[in-house]
Amino acid sequence: MNAEEQYQAELIKVKESHHTPTAGAMTSHVLANLMIHATKLFQAYYSIKGSSINGKLKELAQKEQAMAERLNELLLAEGEVIPTTTEEFKQYTMLEESGEFKYLPTADILTAQVADFNTELLFITRAIKLAEKADYFGLSEYLKEVYTNIKEAILYLQTYLGHEVTFGLEEDE
Repeated sequence: MNAEEQYQAELIKVKESHHTPTAGAMTSHVLANLMIHATKLFQAYYSIKGSSINGKLKELAQKEQAMAERLNELLLAEGEVIPTTTEEFKQYTMLEESGEFKYLPTADILTAQVADFNTELLFITRAIKLAEKADYFGLSEYLKEVYTNIKEAILYLQTYLGHEVTFGLEEDE
């Protein structure tokens, strides 16, 4: 098969796996959220002026990029397809970007980051269950590490904002 035929076959596989959620499909959503959120964290890092939080925002962005890279490797090891284009990331993410975001007050920017981390957790917990069901043991274990990292990021930002860890966060069933 040529490149176009291979890509068309990939699109068919991806479409099928998203209709009946699979570990690969759900983890693709996790990957897209990580990549988009890393961009948003960098946007905050570059936008917030004179704050002690800047270094932490950069660290969190770099950590999300590293977690996405590791998830890519684990998915490929299971024979799954990974999102590799900006268009795929935009299609799979549940996070929203805005150029206006960088002009918000620091507390609003950080509160939005916490909400985005919380959204990421929804997909991570679903991906863990699907990875376990598929016997993707390495993927499942690493997704649990990603979950822990995101929970710690929420704790850090909520503490910085002077909030309880669950402040403003609603759990979806």
